[in-house]
Amino acid sequence: MIALEAVTVRYGSSPALCALSEEVGPGEWVGLIGPNGAGKTTLLGAVAGLVPHDGEIRVDGATVSSLSPRHLARLVAYVPQQPVLPPDMTVGQYVLLGRTPHIGYFGCETAEDRRVCGVLLDSLDLAAMADRRLATLSGGEMQRLVLARALAQEAPVLLLDEPTSALDLGRRVEALELVDALRRERDLTVLSALHDLTLAGQFADRLILLAEGRAVAAGKPDEVLTEATLTGHFGTHVRVLRADGDLVVVPQRTR
Repeated sequence: MIALEAVTVRYGSSPALCALSEEVGPGEWVGLIGPNGAGKTTLLGAVAGLVPHDGEIRVDGATVSSLSPRHLARLVAYVPQQPVLPPDMTVGQYVLLGRTPHIGYFGCETAEDRRVCGVLLDSLDLAAMADRRLATLSGGEMQRLVLARALAQEAPVLLLDEPTSALDLGRRVEALELVDALRRERDLTVLSALHDLTLAGQFADRLILLAEGRAVAAGKPDEVLTEATLTGHFGTHVRVLRADGDLVVVPQRTR
C-alpha cells in the first residue's frame, strides 16, 4: 500500500531522511520509533505530500508527487501532532471538513457526506456533543474528534503523528484500541509515529527504528525492541521485560 524508494529529505544542507526504502502492506500497522529528530514526523509529512523529497513514494501504486492534493486526500488521511482546532467551530462542523476531498470545488456537502459524518460521530461517542464548540472539549475528546475528521476522508491509509501525546496512560491505551478496531473494521493501512515504546510494541504489527534519518532496525516488535538496539540509539540504558506475553520497555537510571 505504501512503498518508499530511496526517499531523502533535506532541510537546507541538513539531511532529515537519508535514502529510506521501506514498504507497508495493505491492512498493516507499522510504527515509527526513534529519538527526537530521527525523522519520524518528516517521513509522515512526505507520505502525506506535505514535505518535498527526493526518491519516490507510492501509495496504492500512485506516485505521491504526481497526485493533486484532492486526489491524495482520498488516499491518505493525516493526523499531525498538533492539528489546527478552531475554538469556535463545532464538533459536527469540524468532522465535516474531512469530506472536503469528496466535495466539488463549487459544491457543498450532500446528504451522503452528512450520513458518513453522523456514523463516525456515533461510533466515536461524539454524537451528543455535535453542537459543542471545540474550545470546550477535553484532551481525550479532542483526540477522538481529530481521528473522526481523518476517518471522514474514507482514505485507505491513515498517518498518525504521536496520536496519544496529550493523553494520560489510560486514555492512550483507549485511543490506540480504537485505532486498531477501526483499522480492522475498515481494512485501513496505518503508519504511525509512537513515542511510547511499550505501546508501540503492543499495537503495531511491525516497527521501524529511525536514527538520524536512517532506518537502523525494522521487523516485528520483539526483533526491534531489544535492550542492545534501544540502548544504542536512545542514549540511555533500557531493560526490555515480558509481562503476560507483552514487551515492556523500562528506562534505567544512569546513577
